[in-house]
Amino acid sequence: MAANINRVVLVGNLTRDPELRSTGGGTPVCSLRIAVNTRRKDQATGEWTDKPNYFDITVWGNQAESCNQYLSKGRPVAIDGRLEWREWEAQDGTKRQAVEVVADSVQFLGGGRDGGGEGEGNRFVPAGVSGGSEADFATSPADDDIPF
Repeated sequence: MAANINRVVLVGNLTRDPELRSTGGGTPVCSLRIAVNTRRKDQATGEWTDKPNYFDITVWGNQAESCNQYLSKGRPVAIDGRLEWREWEAQDGTKRQAVEVVADSVQFLGGGRDGGGEGEGNRFVPAGVSGGSEADFATSPADDDIPF
């Protein structure tokens, strides 16, 4: 029998400032929304275009407080987490559902709130990866030779 795997790695930019709240028990939880571009080649023109994809991210505990303190709209981040399906009943009685990413780790990329320091600290290691294995998202090969 195959093992179940639920793992998501995203690198993108925040589309709004973080929103921090607490559960009834006092656990901090932070909501983020990021945009991640997908490059596509327009079949009609042959031009490469970026299509944004938007993801809702939930961060828990001390990491939630750090996200609220240090992140702001436009800041690049790397998220390592898992997908989670939620269902709830809205105030008007309709049933709602959503898929969100629950972050195991959030890596702050680029500079601080002022956007300075570009290129520093852009290395991201997904949660659970040990040793010297690092993925460098700061530089990537050209996508021109990918057939899809």
